Amino acid sequence: MTVPSFHIDHVHQPDQGPIVGILDSQARLPGIVRMRDWAREALRVRPGETALDVGSGTGSEVVEFARLVGESGRAVGVDPNPSMLRVARERSAGEPVEFLEGSAYELPLEDSSVDVVRCERVYQHLDDPAKATAEVARVLAPGGRVVLIDSDWSTSIMHPGDPEIFEALRALLTTASPNRNSGRRLRGLLTGAGLVVDDLGSEAVVWDPEGVAPMYAAVMARGVAAGAITEQQREQVLAEFDRGVAAGDYHFSVTMFAVLAHKP
Repeated sequence: MTVPSFHIDHVHQPDQGPIVGILDSQARLPGIVRMRDWAREALRVRPGETALDVGSGTGSEVVEFARLVGESGRAVGVDPNPSMLRVARERSAGEPVEFLEGSAYELPLEDSSVDVVRCERVYQHLDDPAKATAEVARVLAPGGRVVLIDSDWSTSIMHPGDPEIFEALRALLTTASPNRNSGRRLRGLLTGAGLVVDDLGSEAVVWDPEGVAPMYAAVMARGVAAGAITEQQREQVLAEFDRGVAAGDYHFSVTMFAVLAHKP
């Protein structure tokens, strides 16, 4: 079993079904809903503004932007994945939104042309988050606001299961992805790009068993392939997971952080 890749260099995948399913499932999680509500309130989007969602995915938050900026504003989503852009355009048909193909490293927008930027769970997939933050600062107009939201995977809690096995898997995943702890770096990245931090938020997002089960299976398989855990340990963890879910004794969460900043 493989995990669909969200890495910016591996997004041109012909089958978007698994990725769309993951995004839709996660969007329904109460913790994600609360974090998105916090971000909208913090950004204070006004009619007539230009609002940008970097890594817009299925386009749901761009549609929300369109509702807030009104007929006189502009709601834009940027995503590097042409197949995902097609999904977003199909789902938002008839809405006053725009979707542009582009990278977080090279946003297809002019300098100082955007009033509001949001970027959710993109930085954990980037090798050069400082470059992406510089792009956000470039397109923001003076006084423009940005909210970055991302996970910090070292805060993940998995129960039930052997903690030593989970630590081995966490070490493997951290090595494979240099920015898995991006949540804790958001404030410093924004400050380093010359932006002024105004507020911070956080949410321990608790996942449903149905949503986390495929990830568990895929990560365990990767751990066995890499020699981080044995096949026996993989079977042990998956069996404990199934028993925990059946008994109602189950927990998986990861903390997401959000940082609000503005361009002086």
